Amino acid sequence: MGNVLICEFLYIYLGVNFLNLMNILNALFDHATESIIIVNDEGKIIRMNPSSEKLFGYKMDELYGKEIEILIPIKNRENHLKYREEFQKNPHSRSMGKSLDIKGLTKNGQEIPLQVSLSYFHDDRGKLHVICFIVDDTERKAQEERIKKINAELEEKVLMRTRILQEAMHALENSREELKQALEHEKELNAMKSRFVSMASHEFRTPLSTILSSASLIEKYAGDNEKILNHVKKIKNSVSNLTFILNDFLSVGKLEDGKITAVSKEIHLNEFIQEIINDMKHLLKKGQEIHSRFSSENLYIHTDPNMLRNILINLLSNAIKFSPEEKKICISVSKNDAMLELSVKDEGMGIPTEEQKHLFTRFFRADNATNIQGTGLGLYIVKKMVEMLKGDITFVSNVNSGTEFTVKLPDYEQNSHH
Repeated sequence: MGNVLICEFLYIYLGVNFLNLMNILNALFDHATESIIIVNDEGKIIRMNPSSEKLFGYKMDELYGKEIEILIPIKNRENHLKYREEFQKNPHSRSMGKSLDIKGLTKNGQEIPLQVSLSYFHDDRGKLHVICFIVDDTERKAQEERIKKINAELEEKVLMRTRILQEAMHALENSREELKQALEHEKELNAMKSRFVSMASHEFRTPLSTILSSASLIEKYAGDNEKILNHVKKIKNSVSNLTFILNDFLSVGKLEDGKITAVSKEIHLNEFIQEIINDMKHLLKKGQEIHSRFSSENLYIHTDPNMLRNILINLLSNAIKFSPEEKKICISVSKNDAMLELSVKDEGMGIPTEEQKHLFTRFFRADNATNIQGTGLGLYIVKKMVEMLKGDITFVSNVNSGTEFTVKLPDYEQNSHH
């Protein structure tokens, strides 16, 4: 008697809970925000939720027993039918992250982009049923189009700024050439023209800073767009080249106006020079390398760090610029108690013998270097700064065999002024 009561209790309990479970499952199906359609092994619709009715504009009784292809544009139905047959032979779940990207057809004939993921089950007779989870992809597609439009606009802006920068470089090159000729023919105007160059260089800094900032913003929002990133890289390289030119002009103006004075500080040469080498590496051509050699692991000197840095940067940038790819550049540093000796040697094009006497004059460009960008002021600045530090600079050069510059600087006590 007790066993019978227990069985009846379990039957009632399980039955009630089964009904509750079915109610929950039906609620999930009916209230799901995405469209859910179930088709049988013949590809015919046997159930759909209210979200499906809203998405496609059909009522359930209009589609019951109809093949799922009724919801596919006519031009795509043949391919979809083949895919459905293949799926029935080898059923497998497809998550929304790996969804099919297809077009749907509403009752009023409108085509809409869809994301479709699939699952399946077998009924108690072993028949295959496929569950289609469908999401309206219209907004995502519209977002993609908006992104494409923004990218196109950004690329157009990059091209426009590139053209502006090229025009500015061309204008600057023309101005530099005109200035060189004027200085050669009218030496009495040197002081006035130096002040003009300094003023012009200051004026160029503001638009160059604006261009660089705009390029950085474009790079930030370009994402992985390779075309835009390539254009941004060209802009930044061009701005960097112009900045080098402007710095040369400014240095000349300050040197000639007596606005630069040397202030001696103690420098740890090994660290100081290695830091400069690291900063210059981004300028190296393919296969180029900078090798350094120090006579001691702890070399110190008392001199002006800003001038020494400027001297090294000019000599290294020239060695890089006038050397071909796959060549090495060597820096050698030695020091006794009183004197620093520093040399920069390259394997570049060299300087023609007949032109070497003009090497440290303003705006000098050797005949074999006219196609290489530069101001012709770098070595003039180097010479001036070496002289201000009470030092000396010499060089040895042969065409196609390279050039070696040697700078000798005296060591002064810390905080001395000269």
